[in-house]
Order: sequence, then C-alpha cells, then structure tokens
Amino acid sequence: MSSPVSPEHGPRRSQVVLVEPALSQLAKLTATETHRLDRAIVAISVNPELGTAVPDTLLRDYVDDIDGVRVIYYVTALRQITIVAYVEA
Repeated sequence: MSSPVSPEHGPRRSQVVLVEPALSQLAKLTATETHRLDRAIVAISVNPELGTAVPDTLLRDYVDDIDGVRVIYYVTALRQITIVAYVEA
C-alpha cells in the first residue's frame, strides 16, 4: 500500500503570517516560550484544522495544554496562508 505523501516530501504546509497583535505578544516571550510556540505553529501550518472553530467567525482557537500554548488564527480560502492573530505561551 502506498502512502499519499511520497517519502521525499512531507505534508504541504501553509505559509504562516503573524499580524501586529501576535507580533507584539511574540516580542514579550522568552526563548523557551518561543520554542514551544514554534512547535504549535508548525503543527497548525501542516494541519490548519487542528484548532476549534470560534462560533460566528472565521477564527480558529488552538490550545496545546501540554506545552501551555494558545494560538488564535484563520486560514485563507485556498488554505495556502495561515494568519495568526494572537499567541500565548
């Protein structure tokens, strides 16, 4: 049985863009917090549906209780760009 993803290529990631509120939050994080947040953002870029839909909005809310990270984001219509609006670590 063959895999849908060839061994030479991993899953396609969306491009991640942080907007001003997220950038301001990021500037306040320690190196350790930034590292934990990086793992969450990579996971979201590979699978943008990880987060929970926020009712009546285009936003998704991803919480990783193990790493203590929260990311609020939305994904463009073609799923090529993930816009991060808020980060917490």
